[in-house]
Amino acid sequence: MFTALFIVHYSLFTNAGRASFFNGTERAKPQKKDKDRVYLVHADELRYDRWRNNDAQVLTGKVQFEHDGARLYCDSANFFEASNSFEAWHNVRMVQGDTLSLTSDYGYYDGNSKTMEAKAFIQGKQVVLRNRTTTLYTENLYFDRIDNLGYYNTGGKLVDKTTTLTSVYGEYHTDTKDAFFTNDVKMVDKKFTLTTDTLNYNTRTKLANIMGPSDIVSGRSHIYSEQGSYNTATEQAELLNRSRLDNGGRTLVGDSLWHDGNSGISEAFVNVEYNDTVNKNILLCDYGYYNDSTGYAMCTDKAVSIDYSQRDSLFIHADTFKVFSYNLNTDSVYRIMHAYNKVRAFRIDLQAVCDSLVYNSKDSCLTMHIDPIVWNGNQQLVGEEIQVFMRDSVIDHAHVINQAFSIEKLQGDDVYNQVSSKEMFAYFTNGEIHETMAKDNVIVDYYPVDNADTSYVGLVYMETSELRMFMEQRKLKRIWSPRSEGTMYPMSQIPPANRFLEGFQWFDYVRPLSKHDIFNWRPKKEGTQMKTKKAKRDQ
Repeated sequence: MFTALFIVHYSLFTNAGRASFFNGTERAKPQKKDKDRVYLVHADELRYDRWRNNDAQVLTGKVQFEHDGARLYCDSANFFEASNSFEAWHNVRMVQGDTLSLTSDYGYYDGNSKTMEAKAFIQGKQVVLRNRTTTLYTENLYFDRIDNLGYYNTGGKLVDKTTTLTSVYGEYHTDTKDAFFTNDVKMVDKKFTLTTDTLNYNTRTKLANIMGPSDIVSGRSHIYSEQGSYNTATEQAELLNRSRLDNGGRTLVGDSLWHDGNSGISEAFVNVEYNDTVNKNILLCDYGYYNDSTGYAMCTDKAVSIDYSQRDSLFIHADTFKVFSYNLNTDSVYRIMHAYNKVRAFRIDLQAVCDSLVYNSKDSCLTMHIDPIVWNGNQQLVGEEIQVFMRDSVIDHAHVINQAFSIEKLQGDDVYNQVSSKEMFAYFTNGEIHETMAKDNVIVDYYPVDNADTSYVGLVYMETSELRMFMEQRKLKRIWSPRSEGTMYPMSQIPPANRFLEGFQWFDYVRPLSKHDIFNWRPKKEGTQMKTKKAKRDQ
């Protein structure tokens, strides 16, 4: 058997220089390199045994190749000149320009497809791809120089200046700086952690595009989204498809969300729900704004506030709601909510309308301004201003200030118990009025009932300085007053002018009928609006 075997020690051995080596002193004419060919630049030692090494040139010692602008180094290699490829072992390194390098224990390079398969054989070592400030680590990497793409499918890690990203499968484009990751994706920064199954990330723009169920945790904030983008440099997120932001017991959900992690500001658009699970209330709207650092919230456009702390929820609608927080991050924190323009409220045991209201959680007081009306069963309260005080989210008492007027609708046509005064107090038990007190310029119209047959005895008209009325099951049982003046009329002899006190108006037609009816604003009839010396309005 004929064996072609030679060993060459040559400091500079290239394919183009072979003619001068084998032809003695004859020098080859300079030839322009073919960029498609892989060139051997240097090897300390070259062996060639066509039959033993599968037509490969065996190279050892400071091996260097060049191919179309890339330089490739290793300790040893098998060079397959016919197929324009080589295998490399130990201290394998590929350098492209001054921005890209790849190191590994093993590499297979195909000059025709311009692809490199790199592996790490030594335990504890990894394939490392560096591109400026971005570094990719994995055990098996495939790099395509045509598409400037490196990818792995057995787990890897991408690191830039501030972010570390791990996944089972990953791609990185060294030209566009785009990266794509799937399966157990985790992005970690000093300020946040993002976990997902599918993610696009650009190391230049720092923009992460969320493409599946994802969680972003930053301090107390937790974002859940299935579609959107997150800028890791600015901590700004634009989220779609009913994304959710949780923060210390408060949740913001919308068809789309915008969130700034640095300022703590969030905005939500369309079908917005802001749920405070600590205080058990919800704000619904089509536009919402929330500042976590100040505790300020605002919502408008189909805005609804829902208090669900009791068995029956209280629904309030207004054009706009604003919430201000005070003593934030202390044990004495409290909030003030402003609702204004066409306020309507409904709960099974309580309904109300007014132009604007203010709720202060510090004293659990709800204050209604400009033509306020409150109904409880068959009771109606009006005045210039009405304050409702809550205890454990249940109405405890109410204070009607200036032009106070209480009306109780009785059975029969145009039969009403009425009290007017300068101010009035109503006290509740289990959500029902059990006592009312009127003070200053008190005028009363009421119908005593015959206990025997529950028929009306007549009409009592009375004027006094103070009046207390005691209710039972929403019916007047008895009254008390100091010195008073009055007249009692039999039912058949009641003067028509005495059936109603001055200023009487039964506003049942503007009363909210359900939680859905709060959106239907029905104004008072012309001429029935309350006239005040000075309108009070909080916004």
